[in-house]
Amino acid sequence: MDVKYAVGLPTVGEFGDITALLDLATAAERHGWDGVHLWDHVLYHDASWPVASPVVTASAIAAVTDRVRILLTVTLPRRQVQDVARDTAAIAALSAGRLTIVATIGSMDREYSEFGLDPDLRERGRALDQRLPQLTDLWTQWGAGQIPIWCGGRWPRKPGLRRAARFDGAMATFEDQRDGGAPLDQFTQAAAFVQGLATSHVDSLAFDAS
Repeated sequence: MDVKYAVGLPTVGEFGDITALLDLATAAERHGWDGVHLWDHVLYHDASWPVASPVVTASAIAAVTDRVRILLTVTLPRRQVQDVARDTAAIAALSAGRLTIVATIGSMDREYSEFGLDPDLRERGRALDQRLPQLTDLWTQWGAGQIPIWCGGRWPRKPGLRRAARFDGAMATFEDQRDGGAPLDQFTQAAAFVQGLATSHVDSLAFDAS
């Protein structure tokens, strides 16, 4: 299924409530949106904000919707790849193949440092590069089939989008985009960069405007 328009669903603050997120996801499907995009956090800038589990939320959305694609952000360097493989295979099965993984290194250093993990950006990038092939290998070993993988990246920084060119799609973000959306010229540059590196066709290049 092509995804032209997806609703960004933060999993923090007033949206850190699975019931509210389910209501938003079912409303998105009812009103014709193609997908829903879940953030991945374990804490947020304001320590008082609640944070919902994106994995549990994605599972619940899969169970109560029939059509929308579920774009699940996975900050793989701070997760155990075998757990991610099992969870995502189960969500893909529950949703009848409507799951796409958005693999990232994460946007908050504290989500690493406060749990004894190395927050260094290069180390996080290396861990992601190591774990993505492990993830796809585990899906194959366990007969789960291949789940589409998009990779996130902040343009004009290029490592994340360079990684995306090896997979199925890219989720680009841009500086100050929340003040006025993604600049068209920068989006065009990011798309050209990914397509120029891809050894085969990259199915999707999206931007996160949430």
